[in-house]
Amino acid sequence: MSDLSLVQYVLIAMIFVWSGFVRSGLGFGGAVLSLPFLLLVLDEPLVFLPIIAVHLLVFSSLTIWLNNRKRKPADPSESAAEARARGAAESTVDWRYLWRILGIMIVPKLIGVFGLITMPGNVLSAIIFLIVALYSVSYIINKPFRSGSKTVDAVFLMVGGYISGTSLIGAPLIIAVVAQHLPREKLRDTLFALWFILVLIKMAAFVWVGVDLQLIHHLWLLPCAAVGHVIGLKVHDRMLRAETSVFFQVLGAVLLIVSSIGMVSVLG
Repeated sequence: MSDLSLVQYVLIAMIFVWSGFVRSGLGFGGAVLSLPFLLLVLDEPLVFLPIIAVHLLVFSSLTIWLNNRKRKPADPSESAAEARARGAAESTVDWRYLWRILGIMIVPKLIGVFGLITMPGNVLSAIIFLIVALYSVSYIINKPFRSGSKTVDAVFLMVGGYISGTSLIGAPLIIAVVAQHLPREKLRDTLFALWFILVLIKMAAFVWVGVDLQLIHHLWLLPCAAVGHVIGLKVHDRMLRAETSVFFQVLGAVLLIVSSIGMVSVLG
């Protein structure tokens, strides 16, 4: 990125502020809602993906750690088993559900990371964005879709894991399933923990094949993402205090935006 103009640098900085905002505000979207705009500035995905990945690792782990520091201190009279049970109940991450869906997604994730199976990108993307659009409309009209089938949910999670492995933008399909099963107060941080694990695998692949991690550009882009992150945290707190229907309508609106951007890029 050393040969970019000043205008391009400013646009990239603004997009990373936006990336940090949507990531902390909703728990997803840092990649899928920023990468299309970044590619309009510089059409080189491998320049931006490592930067986005590092930002996610930093801010997801920091947010989970800070949120769980707020838990009540341990009672000296409780046993170790009681302490673990209380910690699991009070944690902002639903670890049991996380490990369950990770078990479903891990193999497709690795297939996507190492490119063991190649699928027509435009066809797969069109299917994904169509499904996401249907989910988003159901949230907006306050009638969230429920598949009623563990098999359908598993298929969606596996496809989302595969897309996450190829490009880090599988979040919309994954969130469409996960949002059905988690309370909203645990949704964001559970997603953060999931993204951390999935992105760590992707980063290991980047290092393995020698992709430039753009470390020098983290010096100015990390603060940009941090500004957006702080704003997003405040927005997320307000969303949690709002009515449940409002929360899911906002979620649906964002998913519809994501799917619309995706469909335009596919058809274009």
